[in-house]
Amino acid sequence: MNPNVTKVRGENKGYLENILKVKHGSVLEHASVNFVFADVSRVFTHELVRHRAGVAMSQESLRFVRLDDLGQWLPLVIREDEHATTVFAKTFKELEKLQLELAEHFKLDDEGVPFHRKKVVTSAMRRIAPIGLATSIGWSANMRALRHVIEMRTDPGAEEEIRLVFGKVAEIAKERYPNLFGDYETEIVDGLPWYKTPHSKV
Repeated sequence: MNPNVTKVRGENKGYLENILKVKHGSVLEHASVNFVFADVSRVFTHELVRHRAGVAMSQESLRFVRLDDLGQWLPLVIREDEHATTVFAKTFKELEKLQLELAEHFKLDDEGVPFHRKKVVTSAMRRIAPIGLATSIGWSANMRALRHVIEMRTDPGAEEEIRLVFGKVAEIAKERYPNLFGDYETEIVDGLPWYKTPHSKV
């Protein structure tokens, strides 16, 4: 369509390689992917929501969710320490017990309790829930944003849980979209993959 163009790439691989090389990243904003991250902590989601450009998020609302099973994921520094693991387990168990105790106190399971009342009380009760509780979040990102977040969140300086999750995201991206993520190289640091690319911040 452009008479100035004399070279037309007939396949996806060469076209995307050139996009990455010349850093025309805006082209990559037209395609997007969707993930659901389940049983991740609110530590993870607080880190994830810092990335705003080119993404959309829908997080589980604790205004509606009764927290009788908090769930947890322990970082390596805790898992390697028997005393710390015991403290975490005991604390989570006690916080779950408090959630059940408050639900009983406010008679949330009694017949006829209006939904609005349950929502107000449940919302208040979440204030004694730990940031490490298990939650879920839907996350959509265009390809440009996805490349950026993989690079940022698998870096050894990133928080451990988000490094673990985005290491898996990077594996999926490389497998499904090899022409767009094939430029990433992997280095294992502290047992987790660090995805690096010569085409940083396309």
